[in-house]
Order: sequence, then C-alpha cells, then structure tokens
Amino acid sequence: MTTIDDLPIRDDLRGKSPYGAPQLDVPVLLNTNENSYPVPDDVVEAIGKAVQAELRDLNRYPDRDVVALRTELASYLGHGLTAANVWAANGSNEVQQQLLQAFGGPGRSALGFGPSYSMHPLLAQGTGTQWIGALRDPDFGLDPAKAVAEIERHDPDLVFLCSPNNPTGTALDPAVVDAVLAAARGMVIVDEAYTEFARAGTASALTLLPGHPRLVVSRTMSKAFGFAGGRLGYLAADPAVVDAVQLVRLPYHLSAISQAAARAAVVHRASLLATVEAIKEQRDRIVATLRSRGVRVADSDANFVLFATGGDQKAAWQQFLDRGVLIRDVGLAGWLRVTAGTESETSAFLDAAEEILS
Repeated sequence: MTTIDDLPIRDDLRGKSPYGAPQLDVPVLLNTNENSYPVPDDVVEAIGKAVQAELRDLNRYPDRDVVALRTELASYLGHGLTAANVWAANGSNEVQQQLLQAFGGPGRSALGFGPSYSMHPLLAQGTGTQWIGALRDPDFGLDPAKAVAEIERHDPDLVFLCSPNNPTGTALDPAVVDAVLAAARGMVIVDEAYTEFARAGTASALTLLPGHPRLVVSRTMSKAFGFAGGRLGYLAADPAVVDAVQLVRLPYHLSAISQAAARAAVVHRASLLATVEAIKEQRDRIVATLRSRGVRVADSDANFVLFATGGDQKAAWQQFLDRGVLIRDVGLAGWLRVTAGTESETSAFLDAAEEILS
C-alpha cells in the first residue's frame, strides 16, 4: 500500500501528523473547548430562514468580499470599527493562515510564546514560514521585558500572542501587548479566540488598534457563539491589513450558505451568548473545586481549565476516558486540559477527578 513517504511530499512535512483531537463516542466530551449548549431554537429558525433564502441562487457565486457579514461583525465588536476593519474566513485558523501567507513565507519568521496554540507553528510551516518557539514564564504568564528580549534576539516578521492563552487560559497584561508593539518591526497578531469568557476587567487588544497599523486581533465564532460547526473566524485590524489578506485569499472562500448562517448568528448574538455566564460559572467551579483538593490549577479566563495531574498525564487521561470523560492531553508533561461544559458534564469530570487525582 502506498504511504505518504512513497510520494514526493515536501521534506519538511515528512513524519508529521495532522492536527486534531481524538473523536471518540463517550458520554462526556470536554476535550475541544466547544460550547456544550446546543444552538437555541430561535437562532436555529433564523439560520434556517437565512440559508433557505440563498438556495435558489446557488448557481451564482457568493459575495467574495463578504461585505454584509463583515458589517455585522464590526457592529458586534464596536470600538468604532467598520467593515473596512474586519475580514472573515473559515475559522480563525484560515484567518491566521492568510496572515502568514501575506506577511510570512519563505525567508521570513514568526515567533510565539509556548505553551500556546499548537496550530500556530503548523500554520507557519504550511506557509513556509520559519517558526521560532519562545517560552512563557513558569506560571504561564508573560513578562513584557522577556517578550521584548526574545523579539530583539530573533527579529521576527510576525509575533503571535494568545489572550486568553490556549491551553493555559492565561490572559495577557495589556503592558505585554504594548511592549511587543513597540519592539516588533513586523505584524503582531493577538489571538483572542476565548475573549468572551474573560473575567471582568480583562482588556481586549481591540482598544489598541487606533494608531497601530501592524496590530491584528483574531477572533472566532466557534467558542462563545457555539458556532463551531459553522466554521467562521474573523480579524479586526487597520483597513490596509484587510487589503493585504485579500491578495492571498482564495476566490469565493466563504460560501453563500456560510455567510448567510453566520450573519443570522451574529444578528441573534444575544441568544447565542446567553450561555457564556453559565460556562464561566462551571469554569470557576472547576478551578475552585480542584484547588480545594490540593490540585495545582492555572488561572483561566477561557472556557477551559489546565490542571496538574501529579504524574504521567497520559495515564491520567486514559483513566478519565475509562470513566467516560474525554478531556485533552495537550502534550504538556504533567498537565491536562478540560473544557467547562454544562453543570452535569462538569460534575461528571469532578467526580472522576476526585478518584484519579486523589
């Protein structure tokens, strides 16, 4: 049987594995940071009507500039942003890939601070961009001076920051973004996929966009909006950045159906985002309960919690799975990540954790 290695694949892709978490049929799925709550009935109806209205014209190409959806997203973001400041694509992964295509590539480099989102180096590699992996502090925070030192050392063309960070849940001090913007000569991308779950008072990098044309804020509808199956991500930036990514985007990259469904979801955002507070309650419940049992837990401003296993995380992951609870081994020795789900899902996790982590 032919294998990948029998094909003339790029040398730098040999031996690599595709990104992905295990997809297993178990009672409690808490491994991919999805919103556990189904789409509300009123939003289902609205999306159904919006999609139905597009069906007769599917013989025509969709709006390749996605203007109506970008207008709705700008309205949601506020901060005086307009459609000219916003771009949308198939999930924030494609948004970030387009940024790397436009500003990275062969002979250029991107720097990130790990442990962080594992797709960033994969996207860099796929675009021929050299990935430079710096490290966060032992508590998973990021000191501004340390970040600046890494930038001065490597002089990257792009810098990736995550706030809240995946897989740790850690939000960045705005001073970090300020310092990075002042030190970096290239693009600075702040991945805010989980920002809707942040605790009160946590600042967004959106406030820094005025006067910073090299700053990009990346967002998604997969998490708080509960729209993971809709595959819709977007960015906010100076209009020149939007012009730049359109040079590399595929023609008609968002289907008419995707655009219609996403527009309806953004319009009905109050219903979709109504579960955010409940999810935050379960996140805080996980943190408080595990800490009360003596388990080391990272501070979280996301919809997930990173916790120490006190030993081999692979063995602990299997023990959770044996009890019907699927969580995530992110490859960080001695740590596992669990999504904050519904109250009953959280209870199932905490019951299992009491047995496994005791």
